This record gives sequence, structure tokens and C-alpha cells, in this order.
Amino acid sequence: MGATIATLLRIASSELSKTSPSPRLDAEILLAHALETPRGHLHARPEQRVEDKKMRLFALLVVARCKGRPIAHLTGKRDFWSLSLKVTAATLIPRPETELLVEETLRVVPVGARWYIADLGTGSGAIALSLAHERPHCKLVATDISRLALEVARENAARLKITNVEFLEGEWFTPIASRRFAVIVSNPPYVANDDPHLRSGDLRFEPRRALTGGPDGLAAIRKIVLRAPTHLDSGGVLLLEHGYDQAERVRGLLAAAGFSNIHSVSDLTGNSRVTWGRFED
Repeated sequence: MGATIATLLRIASSELSKTSPSPRLDAEILLAHALETPRGHLHARPEQRVEDKKMRLFALLVVARCKGRPIAHLTGKRDFWSLSLKVTAATLIPRPETELLVEETLRVVPVGARWYIADLGTGSGAIALSLAHERPHCKLVATDISRLALEVARENAARLKITNVEFLEGEWFTPIASRRFAVIVSNPPYVANDDPHLRSGDLRFEPRRALTGGPDGLAAIRKIVLRAPTHLDSGGVLLLEHGYDQAERVRGLLAAAGFSNIHSVSDLTGNSRVTWGRFED
């Protein structure tokens, strides 16, 4: 048998501290993944020795993380809302700020509602599956232009036994045809094409098409806002995630498209990250 859990975590944390903002957490997540055990086990059994095969796997994971590979890609999963989701390089990694979009949508959709809801650009299915899980009587349609992303989303739905989501391939509203919904949600690409953040952190490894939204980051949002009224029931609501500095411009786009009751919602840091409006036909 090899080194103890405590020793491996200490060595890995030291190596990861050169490149990661959270070296200890990264080390724990990767070792728990290599051992196929909950992180709590690492704290309960720090003296346990790790077999050589799993030590080698852990070492490879640490090297990859030191080179910048996202934790979610190395473990193949990410917790989001109340769900554990498979993620791959074909999908965006679900982020905590997107949970604000789910939370705000659940405020709009009553418990027990039997509404039709659309999620545009679903990726791993994080938003659609979270809403479907919380509102099991609703019917959701989730679209994405990426066939590979939809394969991941469908796999997540099957593993989680969530059956009230229909996945369709195509850009935004294209596969929906003339269907209408009580609620439309989207976390579209909203990063400007030349944003320097695209060259750092996890963003370097995520699909660029799912991140960038033109010179000002709003190209996809403009398309969605302009077409949403023809796919919303009277009184229907459109909810959008956007960049921390885009709320005022998104509110302007919604107003110009005829939406009312427009407002933005801030995250815990005080940045407005979700904006929504109601469309009265």
C-alpha cells in the first residue's frame, strides 16, 4: 500500500497552490474521485493508506489540474442546484450564478403548476432538469445547437429519472416551430468576443460557441428577445442570465421588444445577473 490520505492531500495541495485559487479543495475533490468515496471519508480516515493504482490515478489528475484543466472535466461531474450532473468538454460547466436563474424562475412558476416551459441553449441540461425536478407537473422543452451537448443532457435526465423534459436539437427557437410557452428561460452566450477572461481559468477549456456573444456579448440575447414574443403565451415571462454589467442594456432590449414589468435580480455580491420581463399579447 502507498501513502496515507493525509500525506497525499498535503503534497497535492502544495503542488496545486502554484496554479489553483483553492488548492486544498481541489486536492480533496480529486482524491475523493480517485478513491470513489465521499469527501467526508477523507476527513474521517486521514491515516488510511491508498493503494498504488489509485495513487497513480490521483497523481495524473493533480498534474492535469496544475495545467489548468477544470475540476468538472477531470471528475466528469458538477453539482448544480440539488442535482449531480455529468459534464464534458462539449458543455458549459454549470456555475453557482446560474442557480439564481433557476431560483427566480421557481418564484414565477407556482408549485403544482402544469405549465409549458422552454430552456434555450440547455447544454448539460442543468436549468431544465432543475426546473423539471422542482416542478414535476410542468412540461419542459430544452433546445441546443450542439448534438454532443444534448447527448449529455439526455444522459443526465435518464440517470436522474427526470421524464418531463423534451430535448430538441437546433438554435434557440428553431426546433420549437410555432409552439408557445408560459415561461422561457435561457443562459445564452454573453461574453464579448475579445474578453480577456476567455484566456484564463476554466473558460479556456469550455466550448467557445457557448460563451461568446459577439463584440458586445449581447448578440444571442438580442435574437432571443426579438423572437420570444411569438413563442410566449399572453402574460408569459422571459428570464435571461447575463453578464454582471449588462443588466441595463438587457432591460432596454426587453422594453424595446414590448415587454413590461421588467426587472433585474442581483446575486449575493450585488451584481445584477438575471433580468426578466412579461409579455402581454
